[in-house]
Amino acid sequence: MVILIKNAEVYAPEKLGRKDVLVLDQHIAAIGDNLKVDFGGAVPVTEVDGTDMVLTPGFIDSHVHVLGGGGEGGFATRTPEAVLTDFTTCGITTVCGLIGTDGVTRDMRSLVAKVHGLDEEGISTYCYTGNYKIPINTLTGDVMTDIMMIDKCIGVGEVALSDHRSSQPTQAEFERIVADARVAGMLSGKAGIVDIHLGDSTRYLDMILALVHNTEIPYTQILPTHINRNAELFDAGLDYVKEGGYIDFTGNADIDYWETVCSEVRVCKGFRRYYDLGLDPDHFTMSSDGQGSMPVFDANGVYKGIGVANSACLLKEIKESVDREALPLDFVLRCVTSNPAKLLKLHNKGHIQTGYDADILLLNKKDLSVNTVIAKGQIMVSEGKPVKFGTFEHIRK
Repeated sequence: MVILIKNAEVYAPEKLGRKDVLVLDQHIAAIGDNLKVDFGGAVPVTEVDGTDMVLTPGFIDSHVHVLGGGGEGGFATRTPEAVLTDFTTCGITTVCGLIGTDGVTRDMRSLVAKVHGLDEEGISTYCYTGNYKIPINTLTGDVMTDIMMIDKCIGVGEVALSDHRSSQPTQAEFERIVADARVAGMLSGKAGIVDIHLGDSTRYLDMILALVHNTEIPYTQILPTHINRNAELFDAGLDYVKEGGYIDFTGNADIDYWETVCSEVRVCKGFRRYYDLGLDPDHFTMSSDGQGSMPVFDANGVYKGIGVANSACLLKEIKESVDREALPLDFVLRCVTSNPAKLLKLHNKGHIQTGYDADILLLNKKDLSVNTVIAKGQIMVSEGKPVKFGTFEHIRK
């Protein structure tokens, strides 16, 4: 497919100004001024008017329960699997799937199959091996073998620490998992990263700090997530970044309740503190925890039932960071584009750059709402509406 996007304000994620972008097949072929394409009618060219639009890399959501999550309130609270438009309609073109608390009714066979299915439907997908539990539940019987021999597997996760739901691993058990993941990543050219779920315990990042302080394993092998779960954990996370670590924020679609009642750090406020402290702009990411279960409350804070987290929160948090905290768009975009691409070693992703994958998001400039989404060179969303659907989405009521 040939797509020519004209006159868009390009954030690569750094601001490039008004440019044209040419897509050939699955890659970005050219970025420039007044680009023209003429195949003499032999090849159809789709032209997209980018006037009054912001063009960014497609978002990378590095922490999604694509198989569904939840289940902590009993079998009836297991959440449903994600479908293609759960991602494309909110600008996400790359997803990393994982398993959380329940590693019994959700397993690696199903996870690998699910990410392959989403890939076949049009987006780029990866996964982690394991879940909250140590020893790790793997597909092949060995962490290193999973990472090295399963093409989609780029690391381990989400391993739970500082949480009553964790398997309470010893320091030695934890360090062995991270060490194995690192070496497997080196041998396979992958990240070999370990995604760490952090809970409410006052142990915070203690086990992670012990690892990086007392072994030779670098900070790049670990990504602690849910860092904005509460103020104390967030403070510990900022200190961790100051010494070289990386942290992952979790977006929230109902942040007004969670901030006021549950003391969660509002993402835009967390970004503001991070920015004002002058911390390394390459050392923070944001993910959705999509398809995980979450309680739903009305405007008065009264519990209404259980709901499902979704990836739409990422764009919401980006917009709020720009509108409410007046943060530069090129700064906040990094957390869902170039930063996760670099940390997860997703080569050719996370940038608007010649030769890179044609994962492109066009946002309406006035409100940063989704207009067009291109994934692997194919238009998935046009004029704010999905034009390509998952295999069974037509049977949804």
